[in-house]
Formats: sequence, structure tokens, C-alpha cells
Amino acid sequence: MTFSIIVVCLNAGEQLRETVESIRRQSEEDYEIIVKDGVSGDATTVRYLEELERESAADGRIRVCRREKDAGIYDAMNQALRYVRGDWVFFLNCGDCFCDEQVLAKVREQIESSTAKGTDGKYIFYGNIEERLTGTMVQSNPVIDDFACYRNLPCHQACFYGAKLLGQRGFDTAYRVRADYEHFLWCFYRGGAKAVYMPVTVALYEGGGFSETKENRRRSKQEHREIVRKYMPAGKVFGYRMIMLLTLAPLRTWIAENPVTAGLYQAVKRRIYRMGGRA
Repeated sequence: MTFSIIVVCLNAGEQLRETVESIRRQSEEDYEIIVKDGVSGDATTVRYLEELERESAADGRIRVCRREKDAGIYDAMNQALRYVRGDWVFFLNCGDCFCDEQVLAKVREQIESSTAKGTDGKYIFYGNIEERLTGTMVQSNPVIDDFACYRNLPCHQACFYGAKLLGQRGFDTAYRVRADYEHFLWCFYRGGAKAVYMPVTVALYEGGGFSETKENRRRSKQEHREIVRKYMPAGKVFGYRMIMLLTLAPLRTWIAENPVTAGLYQAVKRRIYRMGGRA
């Protein structure tokens, strides 16, 4: 088994079907789908979960785990990791989809042709995403260094993790909004992981969800401060904060999230990356 695709949900309705069906349309067939449901109660979700359970009898690539409650999205992701049989793990949130039917085939080709892959499984292969809210492709930073870890990591919908790497440590559920960010930093700084960029647009990212509420945006900033202190010296963190202030980071974020200006912003960012800079 090459790919383990994990979808966690709770009362997701038709979004769950949309996400799962985007996986099932992939031309690459060497994958499994692990749907971890947090004991949903809405009829639409339950009907589709029951449909998947019936189909799993004939298709061993589909597994539905819907009897165990969880304490939130990251706890659900940790629970799902117990069922992984593949070499590479990918988390696809409800409402997000693969960009096209060739994504897994492209990712397989990138991994197999990479000189970076090894037998220890301590790799994160990551690509780009396309934002549905702005209609723009967001290129991930092609080089992961300290500043990228502070400011500009790929979101988990762009990342394929070596299963052995995730077997070392799951997500720290003490972080309600930034556990995926903290986990990437742990992999990079302490887990011995190597991050490898792929020029592949992986997912259509819905956005506007759990982490985008006003309360969780505030919590996100707080958790970011706590996390960077765990992995970076204070002097370096202070220096990066000054860079963010001097380069008008809040204004750039607003431009990047505005549907009118996002396309131009991302085009400039891609050009900077091609020139060897970092945004």
C-alpha cells in the first residue's frame, strides 16, 4: 500500500461525500481511505458512512471508523493513525478535495524519482494548494529553513508524511488550532525529517473553517508564540518578529486573503521563489 488518505469528520454532510469521492476518482489506485468519524448524528453524514461501510465489504481500500468519540480534529487524526497501512500518509479535511484525478499519480512519480527518499521513512513531501475562496494557487516555500518554519510552512493539506515518521509521534492535542504546525516543527527539528518540495498542486483548500473564526485566530497567534519558543532560540524569534513588522506582514496577509488582490500577490510570491528568495 502506497498512500493512506485520512479524512476526519463530524456532521460534515455532503462535504464528506465530496471529499471522499475526489479520492476515489484518482487514477492512481494504490491507496486506502480511512474515514474517522466522531460519532456524527446528522442523517446525511450517517447515510453516507453506512454507504461506505457497505462498499468496504467489496473494496478493502475503504475503512470507516465511526464508533469512537474524539476530543477534536487532532485527536481524531491521532486515532486514525492507528489504522494506517500505507507508506505515505495524507490528511484531507472535509470540504477539501484533490485538485484533479492525477494528483496521487503525480505525487508517486515525484517520490519515486526523488534522490531524497530513503528507507527510514523520515520525509515530508509537500506541494502547493489552490484556495477556493480566492481562486488562486498558493505555492509553498520550496526551501524549508528556520525562517520558513517561523512564517511560511505548507499547510497539512499539501503534505505527504512518511508513515514511519508519524509512527514516532502524533499531534499534540494541547494545541487546539496549531497542532499541525507544531507537529511539522517537531518533525523537522527533532524527528530528523527532511522536507522535499514537489511542483504539484495537491488540494483544493476550502478555508474559512475551524481555524478561521475570530476566537481561533486569536488562539492561533497565542499558540504560534508558544510553539516557536519551543523550537527556536529567543534571539532568532525576536529577529524574525522584527522582519515581519518591517515588511508589513498584517497588510500582506490581508492582500493575500482578498479575492481581488490574492492572484497578483501569489504571482509575485512565485516569482520571488523562482529567483531564490523567500516571502
